[in-house]
Amino acid sequence: MWFKWIDPIINKLTMYRLLMYYLIGLLLVAIGFSSVGIIHLSAIDIIISSVLLVTACYVINKVFSYIFSTPVNPESSIITGLILALIMPPNPTGYGLLFVLAAAGLGMASKYLITYRNKHIFNPAAVAVFLTAIGPHQSADWWVATGSLFPFILLGGLLIIRKVRRESMLVSFLLASTIATALFSIQGGSSLGLNLKNMLLSSGLLFLGFVMLTEPFTSPDTKVKRIIYGALVGIIMAPQFHVGHYYSTPEAALLIGNLFAFIVSSKGSLMPVLRQKYRITKDSAEFVYAPERALSYLPGQYMEFTLPHTKMDSRGARRYFTLSSSPTEANLSIGVRFYDESSSYKIALADSERGDMIAASRLEGDFTMPSDKSKKLLFVAGGIGITPFRSMIKYLIDTREKRDVVLVYAARSADQIAYKEVFEQAEAQFGLRVHYVLSNGGNNNGLKGAVKGRLSGRGLKRLVPDINSRKIYISGPPNLIEDLKQSLVDNGVSRANIKVDFFSGYS
Repeated sequence: MWFKWIDPIINKLTMYRLLMYYLIGLLLVAIGFSSVGIIHLSAIDIIISSVLLVTACYVINKVFSYIFSTPVNPESSIITGLILALIMPPNPTGYGLLFVLAAAGLGMASKYLITYRNKHIFNPAAVAVFLTAIGPHQSADWWVATGSLFPFILLGGLLIIRKVRRESMLVSFLLASTIATALFSIQGGSSLGLNLKNMLLSSGLLFLGFVMLTEPFTSPDTKVKRIIYGALVGIIMAPQFHVGHYYSTPEAALLIGNLFAFIVSSKGSLMPVLRQKYRITKDSAEFVYAPERALSYLPGQYMEFTLPHTKMDSRGARRYFTLSSSPTEANLSIGVRFYDESSSYKIALADSERGDMIAASRLEGDFTMPSDKSKKLLFVAGGIGITPFRSMIKYLIDTREKRDVVLVYAARSADQIAYKEVFEQAEAQFGLRVHYVLSNGGNNNGLKGAVKGRLSGRGLKRLVPDINSRKIYISGPPNLIEDLKQSLVDNGVSRANIKVDFFSGYS
């Protein structure tokens, strides 16, 4: 399958960096097409407008960041500028120039002024074009939505969706918009085929879906909520959707969806302080942070951690980490694996000292235990993918909750096993059964239940004979997840019984 060769490439980039490259690529293609007459816009105007928007967003964001004493993330402002460059008419002269600067200012201001607990509520680019349509009466024309750019929007957009793993949200968005457009067309007696064609090629549907709908900060925090969110925006996005004499626009549809996401999702962000860091395996470390207020979450959920630093590489300043701590613990903890050539982010994280702050936001995730406590569970971890299971098992220990759980933990060698003392306590307290699978074998350092080999569906069935009666949770590197899931299915395990947690920030 195509992701077998594309995943290793996109996993070297953060979602934000991949999105930035995608938007730059679209602009470069558009400039090229304009220069040869395929797109009827001035290539010079596109270039000047893009430079002005990106520069204005970057500078204004820096100013607001300084005023509000918040960490600055240059990628975020650059992405907003690039989005605006692709959806606003490129006319960087006279009144058009003021329009460009107003949009940049409004978009950046919304990130700091329309917030809740330091978390912005609306997509900055959508806010910018919505407000400029009301104030200066200059509307976004979504010029990127042209037939000539359609293949590039589609191909690059599929990479974005693959990276963020939000296929279900996009599908619900596209289906809802298609069905709504069809129903409005039938009701109004207009051409169904023409309306569907215009919706797909000229409405900005795909660009909004790939680029703006998927923004983590303004979309819901669980899968079911994201599906509803996608459908809501898709319906309102239909060109014929209107309330009275007001017809919806793409930006209005997205803003209404953002408001829904804010209402149903976790609120706010944190600036926790590093209290402790220590090694948990030969190449992994635990970072323990004290939050300024209590955080309510479920074992197995994750957060986005932003750490601005100098000499930033292509991986950027943001990373998602599953919380290895349990909700029963006062501090927040993350387990992080380091490599010989780690990213600049991880180098900065490793160099952080006690008392240093980090920005933590976007609490989300569905990789949590079922509400039915009688359901038997199988936890399968590869490498640092053990972190959500540490959170779950520690929670079961502290709450004295009884569940039938088997843990299969794969690592290269015994010195790659983390949190062993927690699992030993769980074995004694509620009967957790643990199997360690060591690919390199060698000295098992007294690990009870250690076997040599590699994880496979057939091997798991040997270790856990009643596997078909268990809900299976798999967490670890992308290749392990994909291969093991397919291997389990090939060995008779139902896909519906397998739940996976995707880790992309391994560098």
